[in-house]
Amino acid sequence: MIQSKLPHVGTTIFTVMSKLAAEVGAVNLGQGFPGFQMDMHLGKLVEKYISKGFNQYAPMQGVLELRQLLSAKIKKMYGHEYSAADEITITAGGTQAIYTAITALVHEGDEVILFAPAYDCYAPAIELNGGKSIWYNLQYPDYKVNWEQVKKLVNHRTRMIIINTPHNPSGTCLSGDDMMQLEKIIAGSDIILLSDEVYEHIVFDGLQHESVARYPKLAAQSLAVFSFGKTFHNTGWKMGYICGPAELMTEFRKVHQFNVFSCNTPVQYALAEYMEDENKYLSLPKFYEAKRNFFLNEIKQSRFKFTASAGTYFQSLCYEGMFDEKDTDLAIRLTKEFKIASIPCSVFYPDHLDENVLRFCFAKEDEVLERAGKILNNI
Repeated sequence: MIQSKLPHVGTTIFTVMSKLAAEVGAVNLGQGFPGFQMDMHLGKLVEKYISKGFNQYAPMQGVLELRQLLSAKIKKMYGHEYSAADEITITAGGTQAIYTAITALVHEGDEVILFAPAYDCYAPAIELNGGKSIWYNLQYPDYKVNWEQVKKLVNHRTRMIIINTPHNPSGTCLSGDDMMQLEKIIAGSDIILLSDEVYEHIVFDGLQHESVARYPKLAAQSLAVFSFGKTFHNTGWKMGYICGPAELMTEFRKVHQFNVFSCNTPVQYALAEYMEDENKYLSLPKFYEAKRNFFLNEIKQSRFKFTASAGTYFQSLCYEGMFDEKDTDLAIRLTKEFKIASIPCSVFYPDHLDENVLRFCFAKEDEVLERAGKILNNI
């Protein structure tokens, strides 16, 4: 009999809800992917580099032209200069970057502090590498961090802290003060900060994305993960990158070269050329803020309670006072009976804390959001 290394892990909630939505013909605002086309100019650039013969292995670290562009982009946006040669690696999406970073740096018995609700790829990677997840629960509606409480979780076994901002699933963002408090906690230690920043360009209402790259002391102890797929509406390409100091990147690349080695060559060249126009990513906040506003306007007659999302393309809706059901049961019932799919937020907590909150993705065409709004208003 096979002894599972992840005995408590089954099919992800995203797969379950998307499958159910397809079976019953529901509007799917569950799984987080854009429901519209990317800029086909980028696709034509990929065709260009395929035709020019850029179809063999890229360098293990990634195409140099792309890494150089990313180095310049980050310096301009956040003030920190990562070496294109030694401190940036192109990855097969953000999830691979996160998994590889954990595999490279977390040893058996190490503790990793996580903030719940948390994206579901963190804890399994820690468990597979013999580490232990130490949880700090954030709570609806503001999901604020009490850093004094976090400090009490830190001990000699703490190897890593993982943060995610803008935050999936809550749609909240860490502030500058949050980053300064975090800086104080890890100062003078060997703790590594793994910063999941895949929604860096999807922030609203004039907020500034607080990347670790804005904070030199944090950057010196951090690996920061980014996503091309989230930025350019092509999550199926599974392309991302990770940045960090050379000594951490050296360890990252030792693992990266054996679990991926290199990533899609023509896509990397295409991205390097496409991103020469910085408006391709700097215009994203306004685009998604308009989507958020459209969706919230469509559901203004509903009975759901909410605080407008500050970032990501997710909106949390609270049904407290509407139903007494568990969020997992309600999500299934709404999909079957009302034909609208969402993600129950309790699945993002280790203890399945149920605060009567469902997560909806508004990265969809307006017509889809309009249909969803009519359904939610009638629930």
